[in-house]
Amino acid sequence: MAGKQRISYVPVEQMDERMQAEMDRCRREGTPRPESSAVRAHVPACFWSFADSWRDIFRNGVCDHSIKELCRVYISRSVNCEYCGNQRSVKAAAAGLAEAKYDELLNFETSDRYTEREKAALAYAEAIAWRIPADDAFWERMYRHFSEPELVELGCAVALTFGQQSWLRMLNIGHHEVLPGTSASMAPGFETPEKMAQTLQSPHYWAGQASAE
Repeated sequence: MAGKQRISYVPVEQMDERMQAEMDRCRREGTPRPESSAVRAHVPACFWSFADSWRDIFRNGVCDHSIKELCRVYISRSVNCEYCGNQRSVKAAAAGLAEAKYDELLNFETSDRYTEREKAALAYAEAIAWRIPADDAFWERMYRHFSEPELVELGCAVALTFGQQSWLRMLNIGHHEVLPGTSASMAPGFETPEKMAQTLQSPHYWAGQASAE
């Protein structure tokens, strides 16, 4: 993550009480972290549209959250959004989603880390992101693993995160810049500014490897 920040953060003290309460939740719980919310706060309708949709479609809903979290990070790595890709869902981790499951997302079909249901979800995310043709065999695979409500919610969650992450990657925003001092929802190695700086310089850093390819 480098370069000039392209859209400023709205100072938290300039927000109304309800918005400040949501920013405090972002600080404590993440998903999303405070920086992206502080950008959206320039337009309260955008702030609340995302916050409410993220709560209802991503954090809650009919499809298991860990599946949606894997798809979220798959999209992060597909569009190379470092800001989003360096976050983790606390809720998914509490449900047992292991960090190792993030390591092979771009090669999910050949990996033995994922269940067939997880692979089907990731194939769905891949098809949405990369406009891959979806034939009868593709949809038969989807229906083996998901109900129609789950497919609707998962599709909407992927579409939401794909659009937001494709945009956020352009803004050069970083972590620990708004309401700093917590590690809520940060990926391992990004819990503090000091750890983050070290991780960004590592030859094993996922976005650095992607840029080198």
